Amino acid sequence: MKHGFIRVAAATPVIKVADCKHNANRIIDMIDKAKLQEVNLLVFPELSITGYTCGDLFLQDTLLNRAQDEINRIKEYTRDLELVVVVGFPYRMNGKLYNTAAVIQAGKVLGLIPKLNIPNYTEFYELRHFTPGFAEPIPVNFLGEEIYFGSRLLFQCSNLPEFIFGVEICEDLWVPYPPSTAHCTAGALLIANLSASNETAGKDTYRRDLINSQSARLVCGYIYADAGDGESSTDLVFAGHNLIAENGTILAQTKAFQNDLIFSEIDLRRLINERRRMNTYAGQNPAEYRVVPFSLGLGEAILPELSLSRRIDPSPFIPSDKASRDQRCKDIINIQAAGLKTRISHIGTKVAVIGLSGGLDSTLALLITNKAFEIMGLDKKGILAVTMPCFGTTDRTYRNALALAKCLGITLKEIPIREAVELHFRDIGQDADIHDITYENSQARERTQILMDLANKYNGIVIGTGDLSELALGWATYNGDHMSMYAVNSSIPKTLISHLVSYFSEVSKDEELKAVLMDILDTPVSPELLPPTEGKISQKTEDIVGPYELHDFFLYYIVRYGFEPSKVYHLAKIAFADIYQNDVILHWLKTFYRRFFSQQYKRSCLPDGPKVGSVSLSPRGDWRMPSDASATLWLEELNKLK
Repeated sequence: MKHGFIRVAAATPVIKVADCKHNANRIIDMIDKAKLQEVNLLVFPELSITGYTCGDLFLQDTLLNRAQDEINRIKEYTRDLELVVVVGFPYRMNGKLYNTAAVIQAGKVLGLIPKLNIPNYTEFYELRHFTPGFAEPIPVNFLGEEIYFGSRLLFQCSNLPEFIFGVEICEDLWVPYPPSTAHCTAGALLIANLSASNETAGKDTYRRDLINSQSARLVCGYIYADAGDGESSTDLVFAGHNLIAENGTILAQTKAFQNDLIFSEIDLRRLINERRRMNTYAGQNPAEYRVVPFSLGLGEAILPELSLSRRIDPSPFIPSDKASRDQRCKDIINIQAAGLKTRISHIGTKVAVIGLSGGLDSTLALLITNKAFEIMGLDKKGILAVTMPCFGTTDRTYRNALALAKCLGITLKEIPIREAVELHFRDIGQDADIHDITYENSQARERTQILMDLANKYNGIVIGTGDLSELALGWATYNGDHMSMYAVNSSIPKTLISHLVSYFSEVSKDEELKAVLMDILDTPVSPELLPPTEGKISQKTEDIVGPYELHDFFLYYIVRYGFEPSKVYHLAKIAFADIYQNDVILHWLKTFYRRFFSQQYKRSCLPDGPKVGSVSLSPRGDWRMPSDASATLWLEELNKLK
């Protein structure tokens, strides 16, 4: 529960229809299993005490009496347990029968939630037995205690306040305005759904998409427990399709027709941060709800740290499966090209000027420019690629720049800048043998000056090549490669750029182009501002600022979700457990925070560029930060970590 994680589970016991004792025994077995997994919230299917398919047996007092007795037995069994259990059963009140969820914890029934929407169409005929529930909670006497019965109940942990959940039952989710919508806008971060959704061809996909979509729409965790093996097969078959979703991502699900318990962790603080970011997330008045408190029996000061079962992706910007990754690359390329096309059309030019180094960033920018020209039907000779060799240029990157321009059929102009930079050194009194920041930045600014002047000369536009990772770290020369007239890569992290270039290689039918792109992908990332060593790149960016895969991970969770340093470090340790030692991760995390804060002034005056994903550092868009902000609070927290 440290860092805002709690463990939730959905369980489908193998039941016997109308055998309440058997069913309660199997539920207790599942509770024991969940306890061993340190589950905090355990959800069972709809009417799991009796079975959903009892039919007219729901009119028999014998069944109803025993169902209540078994709820009482489960309640007593939990007396020494902290986990919260949600069980479905038929509840009688004032001569009516309600399809109900009992929320049980530590020997108490915390509340009863009725199903509001009772289906009575096609294979469903629940109105024959059950009455639709109501929203407003009312006090009832149940098992000798006064508790509340009604839909507008929220259950909140007193010593972990972000652990707050609501309940809905099966059909409630499938209607135009599900109760979960009101629950979440009133404050619930989790929704438990007790269901008995029969299986028909293709329904599993629809069900999964529905639950995933609802968790995304409500920015919540969603635990869905479905009836399965043991239900009557007279007319229907149930598959026990349990799902756990978080804000549009399925974290766990069962295989069809295999009754099981699934569990995963929900990141409550991530949900809170996302809702806080969305100023349109509002609605139901919390005062219309009754909040029922419960306690997990945890110490106020120290919360246990869960060993996460959910995967923490070390590359959050990059889909893990190839099909999704290819689609993501295709979408991003189209967004980049469309943005550039619009800017070129607005300016009314037919010339794009780009500095071509033979590295990844300039390669992607050139490929995007080439695509934009293709879309517009412009002569590719209007793409002016300029290679400007100087002190650090290697034969490998130089050859790749020439070969890339040749493959694309664009205009290539070579302008060596060594002499111009040496003259500039003499003008400012810089010793050429001192390889300091002035030595490096003078080259970058000379290149930018040439590109800008060529754009003026040919009435063109300078295409920027810098990427999101460089912007986050401030790894750019102010008014050098930092500046352009349209920055097509400005919201693409370094780790994703290699996949975009790789995608271009895969879809290309030009074997020569494929070979060039593959060699560029294999070239170390470098600004090439220091002289090479034995003809090879001597200045490797990741040796200086750290691994980009770490920095992109930090960037995602710091900017996208606003996580505190300790949580970012915790997640990074899990994600990169087999790659980096903890002290290495912490070292580069400190580097990231220091540079991220100190380099904001470079981001405050960025050129325009298209946003392609969920993270952007544009001062006109996603990220507004004063250039004088202090990193003290964040670094203080980092210095306490080990």
